[in-house]
Amino acid sequence: MNERPLEVPFIAAPVADTHAHLDMLEDPAGALARAAAAGVTLVVTVVDLTEDPERTFSELPAWLDDARARLAAGGAEAHASGAGGSAAGEGALELPAVRIILGAHPHNAKDASEKTLARARVFARDDRVVGIGEIGLDYHYDYSPRDVQQRVFAEQLALAAELGLPAIVHLREAHEDGEGIMREVGLPRAGCVLHCFTGDRPLLERFLRLGCLVSFAGPVTFKKAEAIREAAAAVPLDRILVETDCPFMAPEPYRGRKNEPALTVFNAMCIAEIRKLPVAEFALASTENARRLFGGAQ
Repeated sequence: MNERPLEVPFIAAPVADTHAHLDMLEDPAGALARAAAAGVTLVVTVVDLTEDPERTFSELPAWLDDARARLAAGGAEAHASGAGGSAAGEGALELPAVRIILGAHPHNAKDASEKTLARARVFARDDRVVGIGEIGLDYHYDYSPRDVQQRVFAEQLALAAELGLPAIVHLREAHEDGEGIMREVGLPRAGCVLHCFTGDRPLLERFLRLGCLVSFAGPVTFKKAEAIREAAAAVPLDRILVETDCPFMAPEPYRGRKNEPALTVFNAMCIAEIRKLPVAEFALASTENARRLFGGAQ
């Protein structure tokens, strides 16, 4: 079934999608072209070391070349419009910088080994690598035994510190154990992101005290997500990020379709409204946070 073309407001400020899975998209090049049309200047994509890590590293140049060619031909399918004008109206469209985070997802912890950590050290020599993630604990499905998840999480937190890279943490129904490991091992000096936060404000406060940045994805826009929005309003402005976690959890008004980086704009718009800030001001602040953590935004 053909999905209707995206209509994404252009907010006249840079937007950063700090957590995406480009390798899971059917058309990564098209998604990057549409992200450019929407004003997204940075995409941080995830590579899982237990799956097919070489693919993103080897295919990313071709995705960017293809996206660039589509933009030159006027073929970006996203339509960016709104009070701020359009991305095209601001001059030639620029592709987002794409950076990579890598690690073993907690679902795949059972497949991680010393060789996985060794591969991480090798891949981390690539200038495009800006973090270790996503790592953590997921007790919702328990695809890997919990004790194995805990060990692998601790090892990868330590690896992030060793490599001088930030850690990007996934916690689902496991925040108490996750917090305990993070306190025991310590956070990397380069930083730590609690990604795709869907908890309430009391839970948020625990991880803010720990020193984390906090990232919000599509669920912050969902109609019954008042607790998430309350949390998003409480994060200090210099510690908040936005993401898609695409292809999962597309925001309103595209909930139910496959997500992609261009839709980060809706998450930024929602949080700006919650915080009673101009959209461009919030987008710029969150993108500056991403720049400090990951680099690469234009």
